[in-house]
Amino acid sequence: MPGYAQDLPLLLLAAAAEVTDAINDGCVAAGFTDIRPTHGFAFVRMAPNGATVGEIADHLGVTKQAASQLVEELVKKGYAQRNPHPHDARAKLVTLTERGWACTRAADAAAARFTERWAATLGPAATVELRNALARVVTPGRVRPSAW
Repeated sequence: MPGYAQDLPLLLLAAAAEVTDAINDGCVAAGFTDIRPTHGFAFVRMAPNGATVGEIADHLGVTKQAASQLVEELVKKGYAQRNPHPHDARAKLVTLTERGWACTRAADAAAARFTERWAATLGPAATVELRNALARVVTPGRVRPSAW
């Protein structure tokens, strides 16, 4: 149907930006002032059992070199650590440190507050309806930055 909800993609992009900003702001408010949203997208891939640099690169849609630089930054800041890979002697498994998990918990809390704000505006039933509608059309797991 031509003309039907033509602005839907732009509204979804704006919603994604609002969610990203709310989560990042929540992390900063919790004292994690040395991170940026791309770090959080990497945390998603590292949790719960770790990931290789190649897996992080695939998840973020970047080169292995860029992912390696990001991992190095997270290691230096104390959010991640490199460990021996249990199944591949050539690879390292990158996992979250306690600081990384604490930041992840702050992000989860900020995401919950964001959802509560939308529920307060839309109402609980409409919020659940929106969630369920999106779940029917969105591919789970593709949570990554569009640019960094």
